[in-house]
Amino acid sequence: MPYYYILDLHGQTVDSAGKILTRTLNSLPHDVREMEVIHGFHQGDALKKFVRNYKNKRIEKKIVGLNQGSTIFIIRKQ
Repeated sequence: MPYYYILDLHGQTVDSAGKILTRTLNSLPHDVREMEVIHGFHQGDALKKFVRNYKNKRIEKKIVGLNQGSTIFIIRKQ
């Protein structure tokens, strides 16, 4: 079973990214503990801002690392 999941939102609008992010989080297997969300940053920062401010009950915390193009979500145990 997976422990880590990667979701690439490159090329999405904020609206479509929100739908994809919500759908993905709601359907993640229960053993996934981390999800890396790749949003990019060279084409503007709308997706980055959206992802870093996004709220969902499955997200325990967010980690902003050295890579400005992605954000790590720590997934709450269920």
